[in-house]
Amino acid sequence: MGKPTSFGRSISLRIIIIALLVLVLLIPISMVTGLIHERQQRSREVTAEVTAKWADTQQIGGIVLTLPYQKHWKDSDGKEQTSVSYVQLLPESLNIKGSLNPFERQRGIYKVILYVAEISYSGAFNLENLSKCGVPLGDMIWSDAFVSIGITDMRGINEAMLLNWNGNSYQLEPGVRQGCDLFDTGVSVPVAIEPAAAEQSVTPINFSFALDLNGSEAISFLPLGQITTAEMSSEWASPSFEGAFLPQTRSIDSNGFIASWKVLDFNRNYPQQWVGNIGGAKLDEVREYDFGVMLFSPIDQYSQSLRAVKYAILFVGLTFLIFFMVEVFNRRRIHPVQYLLVGLALCLFYVLLLSLSEHIAFAAAYVIAALACLVL
Repeated sequence: MGKPTSFGRSISLRIIIIALLVLVLLIPISMVTGLIHERQQRSREVTAEVTAKWADTQQIGGIVLTLPYQKHWKDSDGKEQTSVSYVQLLPESLNIKGSLNPFERQRGIYKVILYVAEISYSGAFNLENLSKCGVPLGDMIWSDAFVSIGITDMRGINEAMLLNWNGNSYQLEPGVRQGCDLFDTGVSVPVAIEPAAAEQSVTPINFSFALDLNGSEAISFLPLGQITTAEMSSEWASPSFEGAFLPQTRSIDSNGFIASWKVLDFNRNYPQQWVGNIGGAKLDEVREYDFGVMLFSPIDQYSQSLRAVKYAILFVGLTFLIFFMVEVFNRRRIHPVQYLLVGLALCLFYVLLLSLSEHIAFAAAYVIAALACLVL
C-alpha cells in the first residue's frame, strides 16, 4: 500500500484540531449555562423576598369540628382515672367558591406573580357521624367544642373573619387551639352545640365563612368534606392545575379561566371522623390530598435560554463542519484561531440572548443576538 499523501495527512490533522477546538468550546458553553442558572436562582431569591413581605403560596384547610370528651381509664393500681381527649369531625358537605385577582410586582428586572383571593366556604356537619367514633355522647364536653380553619400563611389575611354557625355569628380568632393537630397555623373559635340536638342528630349544622386573602403564585385546598365541591375563576390566562385532583370541568381562554372540582371521601385515604390526634405520616397524607391552581407563567426567559444553550454544541459543530467543507472543496486554508473565534462568537450569542431577554421579548432578543453574531 502507498504512503498517505500530504493532503490526506493534513485533513486528518485538521479533523483532530477541529475536534479539540469543539471540546475546548465546551468550557465557555458550560460557563454560559452556569450564568443562566445563576440568573434564574437570583430570580427565585427575589420572588422569595417579595412573597416574604406579601404572602407565600396558600393552602386552605377548610374546617374541622373538635369535640373534647372525658376519657375514663384505670391506672396500674386499678383506680379510676379520667383525662380529656378529642374527637375530630369533618364536614359532611364542603362547598368552595372563589376568585383570584392576580397582578405582577417588579423588583429590578424581575417580576413576581401575586394575587388577592376572595373565597367563600359553606357546608354542613352531621353530628350523627359521632356515633362511629365509639365515644358515649354523655362523655362529650359540649361547652368546649370549637372549630378550626387551616391557613398556611396568616400574613395574607386582609379582613377579620366571621363564621356563621347555624345562624349564629362568631368572630374567628388567630391560632389553632389545643386539641386539633390537623393544621399548624390558622384560625379557630369556640362554637355552641346543643347536647339535645346532638343526641337526636336530626338537623345538620350549617356553616359559612369568607376569606379575603393575599398570596403568591399558587393556592390549594384540602377536600375535607364527605363531598367537596369547588369552583375557581381568574383573569389569569395560563393556569396550571396542581395537586392530587384535576378539575372536572375547566374553561381557559385569553380572558382567564373557570375550573370546578368534585372530590368524594372515597377519593382520599382518611376518614370523616377520628378520636385523638391524627399525627405523623397520616397528617402528611391528609395535606398531600390537596388540589388547586398555580398562576403559571409561560416559559420564562431563563427556561428558554437553557433550552437554547443545550443546542450550542450542535451549532458549533455544524458551523465548524461547514468551514471544514469549504477547506476541503475549495482548498482554502482556515486557521484554527479563526475556528476558535467563530466558536467564541457563537458562545457570545447565548450571553447576549440571556442579557437581552431579561429586558425585551425572547423572540426579539434572539433576533438581535443572532444579528450581532453575524456582524462579528
